[in-house]
Amino acid sequence: MSYTGPSEPRKNESSDLERQELDKTQAPGPSSHGKHALWKSLVWYQRLIDAGIEENGIKPVPIERRTSTQYSHLFTVFFTCLLCLLPLPTGILATLGFGMSLRDASLVILFFSMLTCIPPAFMGIAGMDTGLRQLVLARYSFGRYLVTIPLLLNAATVTGFSLVSAVVGGQAIASLNPDKVSINVGIVITCLVSFAVSLLGFNAVHFWERWTWIPNLIAIIIAVGCGGKNLYLQTEVEPATASQVLSYGSLIAGYFITFGGTVSDYSTYHNPTGVSKVKVFLYLYSGFLLPSVPLLILGAAIGGAIPNVESWAAAYEATGVGGVMHEMLTPAGGFGEFIVVMLALSVIGSIAISMYSVSLNLQMLLPPFAKVHRFVFIIITMAIMIPFAIRAAEQWEESLINFLAVIGYWAGCFDAVIIMEMVVFRRMDFTTYDHAIWNVARKLPPGIAALGASLVSMALVVPGMAEPWYTGPIAETTGDIGFEMAIAVTALFYLPFRWLEIKWRGHL
Repeated sequence: MSYTGPSEPRKNESSDLERQELDKTQAPGPSSHGKHALWKSLVWYQRLIDAGIEENGIKPVPIERRTSTQYSHLFTVFFTCLLCLLPLPTGILATLGFGMSLRDASLVILFFSMLTCIPPAFMGIAGMDTGLRQLVLARYSFGRYLVTIPLLLNAATVTGFSLVSAVVGGQAIASLNPDKVSINVGIVITCLVSFAVSLLGFNAVHFWERWTWIPNLIAIIIAVGCGGKNLYLQTEVEPATASQVLSYGSLIAGYFITFGGTVSDYSTYHNPTGVSKVKVFLYLYSGFLLPSVPLLILGAAIGGAIPNVESWAAAYEATGVGGVMHEMLTPAGGFGEFIVVMLALSVIGSIAISMYSVSLNLQMLLPPFAKVHRFVFIIITMAIMIPFAIRAAEQWEESLINFLAVIGYWAGCFDAVIIMEMVVFRRMDFTTYDHAIWNVARKLPPGIAALGASLVSMALVVPGMAEPWYTGPIAETTGDIGFEMAIAVTALFYLPFRWLEIKWRGHL
């Protein structure tokens, strides 16, 4: 292929007017006071700023303000986010929903996790090197306007993960006294506690995730120690079929590759100089993988034992995963109930980073939204999330299966586009992501190549889907291969489509 590549990005050809516009809208750091004058004139808002709330939203972070050298935070932010109750229901689906043995489920979890953690960990490198939030960076592939499509899908996905976390946290709280405290009340309590962490922003999120993995880990170990004696009571099943493996593997893919829509949001203030990209990748990769695999397997073990432990089966029927954890901790008496509360609160880290990212997504939807502070959108998100979580809890397993599988399809397309753009067309030269054009539609790609390649992939994604409400003709034989088709076909077609787009425009 012959095209005007990264060696000729034309990043210095933006007009003086565009450069002036960048100067007006350039991002302040987490503790700066450069927000819109209307907000600064409000006394209560200024008090929030003085308390440490992050003022910047979606605007690019210039290199001089990317000063953090605590790269291990890139590990702990995701390690803590996933070291909680969140992975357990997905693990339970393997044995209780898909009818797999614990051995087969563990192998699927291990190998699909190792594979599907790679795309988001690789994409996370770009946040530090560009200073761009993940969906702002996506404008350099999808364009200023067509990026709205992945923007809405990502906001829905992130909110969906918050729903899952809120439900399992609410189930744990309700299990303490199901006659007086409903799952709905537990959901509300979990969401309200998570609100404060996400409200304060980047530094608060990283600080919370830096340390709270410790009580989370202790609580999980105690729960397994108290109730692990029943985990060996696994249901005997036939060896897993290829269809079962691929269908459950697609859920694992949906669990991990969707982080590609948020991962760079947490590295935009990190200094890109003097640190190996391999080191950053490994921090992110291990942050996804290390907490998730053991907890997914624990969930699979719990799911395989539920039909054979009467008290667990009754608790699962009444209050879901939280109820089972409460039963596991029953031998510890009152101390066990305290541990249940700790387990319920373990999901705060997951909900907090989800709320943080979705508020950024909502700021990008329309130009006037960028002037509205992020905390307003956090409040809106929470107001929407609570009733949806309550509704999802009513049909828990079906809601979770549908959610995890469907999000994997669009996320596969998105990750493929962003990675191909980074590697093939920009050759990992992050200076080609010119801050001067981040909000200038005519300078950004039109997004036709990105959206076109994604839509073409649907020709094989839809026949390869296996959902409770639809099974495609290919999936009837193979099992669910939708996310594999989304990634492979999108990447394949993005190459010629983007090449033609660049030839037509004369530059990236």
